[in-house]
Amino acid sequence: MAQFGVTSALVSIVLSMFMAGLGLGSWGSGYLIRRIEHLIRFPPLYLYAAAELLIGLSAVLVPHELTRGRSLLVRLSLSSSGAWYLASGVWIALSLIPWCACMGATIPLAMLAIKNEYPREERRSFSFLYLANVLGAVAGAIVPLLLIEISGFHRTLRTGAILNGLLALSAVAVTVRGRASAARVRRTGTSLIPAIPTQPAASNRLLFLLFATGFTSMGVEVVWVRQFTPYLGTVVYALAAILAWYLLSNFVGSRIYRIWSRSHPQARDTISALVGLFVLLPIVSVNPQFKFPPVMRLALGIVPFSVAMGFLTPMLVDCWSGGDPENAGSAYAVNVVGCILGPLVAGFLFLPLMSERWVLFLFALPWLVLGSRPEQIDGGGGQRQFAWQRICAYSVAPLALSLVFLSRGYEDQFVHHVVRRDNTATVVATGEGMRKLLLVNGTGMTSLTPIAKMMAHLPLAFLEHPPGNALAVCFGMGTTFRSLLSWNIPTTVVELVPSVPRLFWYYHSDGPQLLHSPLSHVVIDDGRRYLERNPEQFDVITVDPPPPVEAAGSSLLYSEEFLLTVKQRLRPSGILQLWLPSGDAVVQASIARALMESFAHVRVFHGFGGWGYHFVASNDPIVNRTPGELAQRLPGRAVEDLTEWGPRPTAEGQFVSILDREVSLYLMIAEAPNVPPLQDDWPANEYYVLRRQLSPSWEQHLLSQQHPGRIGP
Repeated sequence: MAQFGVTSALVSIVLSMFMAGLGLGSWGSGYLIRRIEHLIRFPPLYLYAAAELLIGLSAVLVPHELTRGRSLLVRLSLSSSGAWYLASGVWIALSLIPWCACMGATIPLAMLAIKNEYPREERRSFSFLYLANVLGAVAGAIVPLLLIEISGFHRTLRTGAILNGLLALSAVAVTVRGRASAARVRRTGTSLIPAIPTQPAASNRLLFLLFATGFTSMGVEVVWVRQFTPYLGTVVYALAAILAWYLLSNFVGSRIYRIWSRSHPQARDTISALVGLFVLLPIVSVNPQFKFPPVMRLALGIVPFSVAMGFLTPMLVDCWSGGDPENAGSAYAVNVVGCILGPLVAGFLFLPLMSERWVLFLFALPWLVLGSRPEQIDGGGGQRQFAWQRICAYSVAPLALSLVFLSRGYEDQFVHHVVRRDNTATVVATGEGMRKLLLVNGTGMTSLTPIAKMMAHLPLAFLEHPPGNALAVCFGMGTTFRSLLSWNIPTTVVELVPSVPRLFWYYHSDGPQLLHSPLSHVVIDDGRRYLERNPEQFDVITVDPPPPVEAAGSSLLYSEEFLLTVKQRLRPSGILQLWLPSGDAVVQASIARALMESFAHVRVFHGFGGWGYHFVASNDPIVNRTPGELAQRLPGRAVEDLTEWGPRPTAEGQFVSILDREVSLYLMIAEAPNVPPLQDDWPANEYYVLRRQLSPSWEQHLLSQQHPGRIGP
């Protein structure tokens, strides 16, 4: 995100390239194993160890590859978003796919080792490895968040590289130690795990189910993020919680399958009949009529489906592959293709057109249809299973439909509301009068407040010369954009969510007229990326990052790297206004230090009512004007705009409310003197669990050990 932009399209590109690498590595390694297996004269786990070493190497090289790619793209001066996405997509593919292919190759390579050393275990080898891999993924979804808070992204990646090296050494050690016991297994014919009772199958139905499990799993995860965000928040820990619950439940399902498959026939049709119902359970758990705790909402919504996927996916691959690495690689690649297409269809086709519950219904529909048409199984037990499948399917379908028609979405709790949907978010405008609200995926963005007006008027009034143009990063309700236009200057606003500017009319009656003004220019893009690729300079740049201050990705609008870009886009004596709504001492100090080390002159003012901070920064001195002098610099329309909502009736009075609340930048830094400036590598505002749990003395000790700092001037 820091290198290429915080946009849904970019995230989809990254995810697609990651999954494409996994699928290519899984299929390609299985294909090669079949062709060269007879030529291998050394233990197959050595190949596995080599793959893990390469994955560890990627932790060091990929960040440099991404940085290099961004510098190349900036020099190309790509003016359109389409050209940027195309060029960045190519570079991301080159940076990720080779390393992700190594990740995809690990399971077929490990299956080859099991096949050679423990031939009686090969029938269920994929599910065994899948089980272990998912358990590791649960830890991988949680532990790095703590390491990032302490050490930053790059040091955390180095830790991952070290662990991959230890994993490679472990594979070698297991090979040396385990060959004797494996020989005994081959001589005695005993098996550590009973053989699977089924034979490999070559049914198109299996491949369709493998595709469907990946397609549905990844597709509904996109929907989950929108559904659960109002209750969990937009922080990285909320996103990690969804992933951790999914993976942990997946592990439970895989473990149940491992136990079940020792003595039972395959149960894919019975499970398939229930998947359609489980897909729809989040509709119930996120219903605002039910007052569940957030964790319970998450558990009720995703655990049954995730358990079913954990049971079904390894069972299908086991059944298709029979322990053969090539078949397993091909089967897993089919699953990965579904994983690539699922989020693209959900995010770019379904969600912009319909509510979340109908999107889930579309994902559930193939499973409901499939469950009603089970495969005929020979034998008495098979006949009973076939009859049970029919009964289950015919009872599940009406229940699933009732969930869709009787459920309520998050926005339905508001009496007056307007909903707009796009590939980025679901946007709700609600309320009346001065109590109107803007909700993006259920998170309140802003309200009708004079604070947003001051974000425009304060830096413009401080300018040494009449302003020529201005830029606003983040549209919100459009209040700051509207205030900038009241100065009768060309104004550009950059907004990430396409639906947000479309609701300008809801909050301001003159919104449509202002949008059609020749002075206004609305850009749908990531604000940071726009500044990096657009050479235009501005007299004032005002930035209002999305709340809360802990929101995932918001650090990219506070970091030193972003401030450096802003400096390059300001004219001489130009001014930046940066809004900070709240934050603990560490967050405030890290942002204040980033500004102090980026700009020669910085002033800080409390917002109206003593809430939040206006940071005003420039490379030239910011003249210490009186409230009256600032008010005199405002054009007539700007005076009307500034006083429209009070709290004071005159422009001078409004400025008095702000200037009387000036805060010392150095005292703000002194609250946490050892904290470094906020950087892309160490986003202090987004990662906070440890410091909020630890005592203040230990917190300061920890920060002083990792980031020795200084305070000026």
